[in-house]
Amino acid sequence: MKYTTILVTDDSSVRTITLNRPERRNAMTPEMQVELIAAMQDAVAAGCRVLVFAGAGAAFCSGLDLSVLQSMNDKTAAVHRADAERVALLFRTLYELPIPTIASVHGPAIAGGTGLATICDFTLATPAAQFGFTEARIGFVPALVSAYLALQVGDKRSRDLLLTGRIFDAAEAFRLGLVTEVVAADDLTGRVQALAETLIGNSPEALAATKRLLAAQNKAWLDTAIEAALAANAGARETADFREGVAAFLEKRKAIWAM
Repeated sequence: MKYTTILVTDDSSVRTITLNRPERRNAMTPEMQVELIAAMQDAVAAGCRVLVFAGAGAAFCSGLDLSVLQSMNDKTAAVHRADAERVALLFRTLYELPIPTIASVHGPAIAGGTGLATICDFTLATPAAQFGFTEARIGFVPALVSAYLALQVGDKRSRDLLLTGRIFDAAEAFRLGLVTEVVAADDLTGRVQALAETLIGNSPEALAATKRLLAAQNKAWLDTAIEAALAANAGARETADFREGVAAFLEKRKAIWAM
């Protein structure tokens, strides 16, 4: 498959997928989501032992491209549902991938970018990395990421991060358990390589079996949570608050919420 929004490179048994829309801070589009799913599936088929995610330019990923979401204001409920299902498939594929995954986060990873970075098995971040589930700021619902976040940090902390929509740094993400290590910027590439070599030294069958076991333990929870999230995600796109929030963001003004 020819990719236009990501770069795929191989170094021995390690494949790196680099989000490659630096001019848009690697914001996700439907095309990028499809390419990420395909690239993950291809990595498994190709026998890669470790998969690394990175971002080109200053950011890791700024989340969904809001200009794309604005263009969906006049779409049908079925189209909104299909769009939400694609995002759900992206995160579920990442979570259940049978090979170890590492996120190399050197800059902001916001909204869906936080999801992509933290659903990976390992998340290595520099002090300059930033995270945040900012969807509520634009009248959206952080639905699909919420299921994975609750598994990682629990209900109370999930409520804090999801309801405030605040930005938090790598040090706090580490304390919360969303980041595996905070690494100096100059050491990030080397630390990712060292971790990949450690993983390659382990039995690939044992790693795959362990990941299948962990996914199976959470399957019932995720099945229920994701189904609810799909409805919430699609429904939020049809609200007046969402239309106002996206417009305000793109126009760089304060949102005026209907009451």
